[in-house]
Amino acid sequence: MRFHQVEVDEDVFQFVKKNAEPLVDNFNSVLRRLLPLSDTQTQKNKVLGMTSSSSGTARVKPLTNQHLPQSLRHILEVVRLVRGGAYTRPMATQYVARQYNVFPQTILDKYCRQLSLTAAQFDRLLEEPSLEELRKKLKAKFSSYTSEIDEALC
Repeated sequence: MRFHQVEVDEDVFQFVKKNAEPLVDNFNSVLRRLLPLSDTQTQKNKVLGMTSSSSGTARVKPLTNQHLPQSLRHILEVVRLVRGGAYTRPMATQYVARQYNVFPQTILDKYCRQLSLTAAQFDRLLEEPSLEELRKKLKAKFSSYTSEIDEALC
């Protein structure tokens, strides 16, 4: 994903700020939600299992297998939010933590310490188009759930 720095006047800044969900949105995610962009992002969200909530914020659809270990569920939800394009990894971590009423550090622990990765290494894995290396790491850690991992990361 490529980012650009832009200048906006005060009115635009206040408009975006008014439409942002605190601790969830960044400037880009608000604009992406509000602007009439192509269906590319909508299609990408559908593939990744994301929907929009009534407030317009991207939400992760619950994973279909209710028997997934909580660690795996948390990791997959962070991955799906980030890959959906509306969240950075730290924002996705905050969002998932709120959904499960845990501290963000708890979620960070799942994809860092439990996968023997640093946050920077996890970020690099998230940038891979196929997610192949992340898929391998998850399957090595959660070997009983390989088909569920493939389904969630399709």
